[in-house]
Amino acid sequence: MDLWNRIDRRTFLGGISQGLAGLALADLLSPQRSEGSEVLSDDSGLEPGCHFPPKVKRVIFVFMHGGPSHIDTFDYKPELIRLHGQPLPIAKPRIQFAQTGNLLKSPWEFKQYGESGAWVSDLFPNVAKHVDRLTFIKSLHGSNEAHGGALLKIHTGSDTFVRPSLGAWISYGLGTQNANLPSFVTINPTLGHGGVRNFGSAFLPPNHQGTRIAVSGKEAKLENLVPRHGDALQRLGLDYVRDMERVGAAGSMLEAIEAKEKTFELAYRMQSEALGRFQLESETEETQKLYGIDGGPSDGFGRQCLLARRLSEAGVRFVQVSHAYWDQHSELKQKHAELAGQVDVPIAGLIEDLQRRGLFSETLLIWGGEFGRTPTAQGDNGRDHNPHAFTWWMCGPGIKPGLTWGASDDFGFYAQQDKVHVHDLHATLLHLLGIDHERLTFRYGGRDFRLTDVHGRVVRELFA
Repeated sequence: MDLWNRIDRRTFLGGISQGLAGLALADLLSPQRSEGSEVLSDDSGLEPGCHFPPKVKRVIFVFMHGGPSHIDTFDYKPELIRLHGQPLPIAKPRIQFAQTGNLLKSPWEFKQYGESGAWVSDLFPNVAKHVDRLTFIKSLHGSNEAHGGALLKIHTGSDTFVRPSLGAWISYGLGTQNANLPSFVTINPTLGHGGVRNFGSAFLPPNHQGTRIAVSGKEAKLENLVPRHGDALQRLGLDYVRDMERVGAAGSMLEAIEAKEKTFELAYRMQSEALGRFQLESETEETQKLYGIDGGPSDGFGRQCLLARRLSEAGVRFVQVSHAYWDQHSELKQKHAELAGQVDVPIAGLIEDLQRRGLFSETLLIWGGEFGRTPTAQGDNGRDHNPHAFTWWMCGPGIKPGLTWGASDDFGFYAQQDKVHVHDLHATLLHLLGIDHERLTFRYGGRDFRLTDVHGRVVRELFA
């Protein structure tokens, strides 16, 4: 009797669910309705999936979960100093997350840096050294005052419906640059405030969802990546998945099986390459120091940023690195200083390392949170959520370095000049990758869906 005939179905299903990167075969049979997708442009000379020549090949998204205060980091407001402690002289939003009091000046000093003269607070002295490489957007605005809705808006374009994440759309549109690694990786994502939906694929084929990596202390791991079964048994398992396609599966079920098969195949191939990418000790001592990997406060996030560079360099299209928890309704001065101390050196190191290794010409680095904070005080030393104005920055190819685009009002409560909505941000990011946001669609439930829904303007003024 051969090996396959000695394995009953229950044993096989139980075994394979514990291997192949922890992907359960039971989920293979879950309904994933996919009624087809647009065939992207393959015009001569273009990279597959692109509608026009891309300016960017890959993206690293450094996400500050909780909503860092734009008016305490990169959006300098002298009026807050002048009118500190006085009532806000303009109307507060009609809908507020909570009540706030009078104006609160920033506890930090701001200085101008570089030839561009960009203002940066004392919270980010190391990032400040790179302002002439950065492109600031200071007029971002969203639509949700709560963390859950705001995170989903940033990550999926919708705060009300289940939609594919930004990384999943990029993976679906462009595919992978390395067949042995996922096209979308998320490092230490939050499992609250929208949870897996923030890196999920929703109705897109499930092989485009984000692969979650946990970094804790000195260890970075993808659970169950090390196989529990030998190569021969894993190979039989993959063959079994293929055989299922020929046993009555048709239509959307067949498409779901094919997508899950791709996921299993990727997990099988990752065993030969992914583990080596997690070996940060192979980097030089100088490089580790550049990222703040020294046993101090920046050590943990430094490891995440270095891993992001290693994965991006290996061809992962979209890497997200998350840091929490910037939600200071109180203890603003203490907690923002603590959190900035954990990320300032690693982020500056990532910028420098991308430049040193020649990756700056093809990798877009973006930084931001789900919203900003109010210029009015919550309690004695806190700020409330503010989706009406916040600041992001980006750096890399195709955009104007040293540029500040847009502005909030004198107090930082509302985006005022050259406003950029979240949909505009998504449209712009896709454009830099060579994708027309109106043409990257997926047909589901009788409708063609896209990341930007029926909105979005490409902010071409940012482009070099």
